[in-house]
Amino acid sequence: MIRLKIPVIFITLIFISFYLKVVAQSSDRGWQVLFNGKDMTGWRELNGKHKWEVKDGMIVGTDVHDQPNGFLCTEKDYSDFILELEVSIDTLMNNSGVQFRSRSTADYLNGRVHGYQMEVDPKPQRWSGSIYDEGGRRGWLYTTELNVPGKTAFKNNQWNKYRIECFGTTIRTWVNNIPISHLIDAESTKGFIGLQLHANNPTDPPGGNQVRFRNIRIKTSDIKPSPLDDIYVVNTIPNDLSLQEKKTGYSLLWDGKTSIGWKDAYRTKFPDTSWVIKDSALSVVRPAGRDIMTVKEFGPFELKFDFRLTKGANSGVKYFVGELVENKLPSSNNAVAALEYQIVDDSVPGLAPNRTLGALADIQASQKTRTAIKRTGEWNQGIIKVFPNNVVEYWLNGYKILEFKRGSPEYLELVSKSKYKDLKGFGMAKKGHILLEGRGGIVSYRSIKIKKLDKN
Repeated sequence: MIRLKIPVIFITLIFISFYLKVVAQSSDRGWQVLFNGKDMTGWRELNGKHKWEVKDGMIVGTDVHDQPNGFLCTEKDYSDFILELEVSIDTLMNNSGVQFRSRSTADYLNGRVHGYQMEVDPKPQRWSGSIYDEGGRRGWLYTTELNVPGKTAFKNNQWNKYRIECFGTTIRTWVNNIPISHLIDAESTKGFIGLQLHANNPTDPPGGNQVRFRNIRIKTSDIKPSPLDDIYVVNTIPNDLSLQEKKTGYSLLWDGKTSIGWKDAYRTKFPDTSWVIKDSALSVVRPAGRDIMTVKEFGPFELKFDFRLTKGANSGVKYFVGELVENKLPSSNNAVAALEYQIVDDSVPGLAPNRTLGALADIQASQKTRTAIKRTGEWNQGIIKVFPNNVVEYWLNGYKILEFKRGSPEYLELVSKSKYKDLKGFGMAKKGHILLEGRGGIVSYRSIKIKKLDKN
């Protein structure tokens, strides 16, 4: 009996070993190894002269003080793909990142690397997994300020698994299997993969800090997107509604082509002049043009919209606008009295803080930072969130710049010092129209989307 058991057990173990090997090979099918663990075959150095070397199956980058951003980049370009790798970084390093769909050409800033970057951030702001447009282009496209739970995904002093999916205009990132960024963008469709060594700031420790990469692999065929989740989507394509935006409850408030759903604020139809629909944008083109507003009323909502200003332009997004006869200020040229997200060129001289870009107009100044501000003539992304509990948030280009609570003592105090002080219950309506001001200068809007936050 004993003699029979040994061969059976031995054969069984062989079978199990063979089965596990087949399963492993099947799960790795289609993946291409980008780093062989021995040398830098297939990679090239660009820009800053930092130190790159291979140690113990890792690519190790050591920063050199006074050098600009440096990159170790693949010789091949990639379009649609799934990229996975692991990264570990010294906490004293400024930051690092993984470039993708990136380029370096003589006609762009003398070969400066430019393209998308997935951030590696050891600093307290915790932006790891965010997406930056590297190389003097548009700056931050998606940060974890828009997806706060994602801030805890990256762990200092250990290896972190990074994943990037690119399918057409859809770009998504994960850190340690936690979704971080979801970007819809058409700026770049193809380019190389790169590993970044960041330039030092004057206050940073001297060079010698390291970032390490390993297990770098890519899949370009037989690839499918991961299932949709519920994190915030930044969509830069004009008037486009992505699958995930639809899934999470957004709809287009303006279709990008017609005036359907909008009307003159004081009449029953859309204005014949002062507003034009052209190049996928809704623009006020006459000084002191007419206000327009939605035909429908809305209760608590999240509204996101793109806007673009010319020099000296002035407009605003007002909400919870009721019957206009009840909301006019006699001394303000028929201006509608309502809560407003101020949209204005801040270079206009003499603006009070509560009249600058992103302010709760005439009531409370925004706390926007320099990095939240785009140059005049560039498209901005604004967000207004009005929650059922009366908390209101204003966002600008991915940064929360203002928060208040309707009806709170602080809010009532601010209103009492504004031009709305004599309007009983100002800003406390449960629902109302959304209005775009036609104040002055050329102001354009697009990608106006709304998500209802109440249960009705």
